[in-house]
Amino acid sequence: MTQTTARPGELKLKHLFQPGRIGKFKTSNLVKYGACCVSNYNTRDGFITPRELARMRVIAATGCGIITNQGAYPDPLGEGKSYFRQVALFDDKFLPQFETIAQYIHDGGAVAIQQILHAGRYGGIDLGYCVQPSVVPQTLPHFRPPRELTKEQIKAVVDQHADAAKRSIRAGFDGTEITSFMGYLLANFNSRFTNQRTDEYGGSIENRGRFMRELIDGIKQATPEYPLIIRLNGAELMDRWGGNTEDDCFELMQQAVDCGVDMISVTVGWQEAPESSIGRDIPPGHWNYLSAKAKKLFPNTLITFGNRLPDPRMADECIRDGVFDFWEVCRPMLADPELIHKAAEDRLDEVRRCIGSLNCLSRLFRDLPYTCTMNPALGHEVEPEYAITEAAVKKKIMIIGAGPAGLEAALTAKKRGHDVTIFEKSDKIGGNLLGYAGNDLARPDDLFSVVRYYETMIKKLGIEIKFNTEANAKFMRSVLHQYDVCIVTAGARTDMAAYRHLPGHERLVDALDIASGKVKAGKRIVMIGGGKIGLTLSESLKKQGHDVAIVEEEKRLAGDVMPSFKWRHTAWVEELEIRSLTSSQLIAVTEDGARVRNSKGEEIFLPADMVVVSGPRKPNHDLFNDFLWMIDELHGAGDAVIARGIDAAISEGYRLGCRV
Repeated sequence: MTQTTARPGELKLKHLFQPGRIGKFKTSNLVKYGACCVSNYNTRDGFITPRELARMRVIAATGCGIITNQGAYPDPLGEGKSYFRQVALFDDKFLPQFETIAQYIHDGGAVAIQQILHAGRYGGIDLGYCVQPSVVPQTLPHFRPPRELTKEQIKAVVDQHADAAKRSIRAGFDGTEITSFMGYLLANFNSRFTNQRTDEYGGSIENRGRFMRELIDGIKQATPEYPLIIRLNGAELMDRWGGNTEDDCFELMQQAVDCGVDMISVTVGWQEAPESSIGRDIPPGHWNYLSAKAKKLFPNTLITFGNRLPDPRMADECIRDGVFDFWEVCRPMLADPELIHKAAEDRLDEVRRCIGSLNCLSRLFRDLPYTCTMNPALGHEVEPEYAITEAAVKKKIMIIGAGPAGLEAALTAKKRGHDVTIFEKSDKIGGNLLGYAGNDLARPDDLFSVVRYYETMIKKLGIEIKFNTEANAKFMRSVLHQYDVCIVTAGARTDMAAYRHLPGHERLVDALDIASGKVKAGKRIVMIGGGKIGLTLSESLKKQGHDVAIVEEEKRLAGDVMPSFKWRHTAWVEELEIRSLTSSQLIAVTEDGARVRNSKGEEIFLPADMVVVSGPRKPNHDLFNDFLWMIDELHGAGDAVIARGIDAAISEGYRLGCRV
């Protein structure tokens, strides 16, 4: 057998890249690709689509030692189905595509695990009701009203899981996984919040764990030679609702260990939890103590973990220090499927970091296929139009603006063989993202990492950037016919002209000027606009000791914030005691503050030494008219087309780069 030479990153991260074992199977390294919820790429009746198969071919090539396929619901009624396009595994008719996926994973050199996911309290999406241990009302209105499972139904659910496990093995998978992550049926039985039964399945923690023990026993009897993994909360974060304590969580893990599970995946949180578990506001490594505790308590059971742990270097240290046995990673590899290969090749500076924006979850919570802010190709792997292929005709491309849209377009076009030059009116790349990132209360470094990634790749690919160069009609005439394509990615600006009809409008200050450091903020601020820019800047200023009030025309704040992060801004406004006036309009600016009118017609005076405007945002459309008759091809992307956010900017920049 030929000895493979270790790659430079494998030598640096020697703990992460050492071989491992689960059950009777060897693994090439200690990385487990976690089932990242579901993709919603499949059919409404549970069949796997070509779109899903194309995604799984990419995942199978990630280089992980273990790869977990997304959760399939096990019951024919669909009581366990939580997402419109979740895959099913309750009948042999579904097996052919599962066989294909298992083969993909094996071809990639990984151990293949199939997750079985019964959503319980969050299920029954097509039925109008859900099932759980007890009739505990939903705290979130979009979930369905509950019905209590009878003992006969509990036995049927266990049998359905066992049958799904047998089908998984027949399809070619090496083992199965059951999950309580996010508050699914297994968590519902385990938790004192949703399990208020008075029979042998409720009450004491021993009784609440009975369903879990029967589930483990049923699957192990059905597939005795194959490993079983269980995902269990180390912390529910459900104290507000009377959920389990951390001690309860670890006692339930002990029950699972006693039943002989092969691996425990330590997870955090429910969908209903009133605090974040995996968002950008949680610093990397925050939850590591839960995994360390599990490893200490259960030294003879494999522990895998990855909540808010996006960095292979940190994972390597954790394995070295006995924090866990396998690094379980999902979202970081949605952001960059080459993460493990780049780590092995010592190219971590080229990694597209998962920035924890939870675009993926926001989409799922709207019953849409998930996408990724940082990976515009996710979900489109089956479409040739999203592939970076050699250009049939090599072109000279000029890109106006070095924000995320322009930078992404530049990288993609350059990889296809085009000659690309970026023109940027400032002296640095990043656009408005830099000011936004600098005022972010969650984790500025995640947003700054986006800029660092582009800096690295622009340099590596040899793309020229001309700084301090403003592209206007006069400039275009000076370079006439030197370029074949112009891509306008000049972003958006605050529409100060929208306030010119108001008395005192000349006193207004642009929020972006404060965010970028061009203007020093006053001590008392009135912020006009409670969208993401106004909120981010207001929160930052209040944290620095400024007195801030927000005025928003709509009924609610955070209208343009991703759905999964709205609550975070609302919580910050409350925690920081920022006064907010919704359904209110600015009517005048004076030397001493702002006059505002609310929906009742009442006028309110807000004392301030500075009134700041964060919206509306106006795309920089002027360049399209200026350049229209000056170049062969004229395109636009990002905020220069419609003012939105970084996810749209990167996606559009990529797609444009793929087709010019």
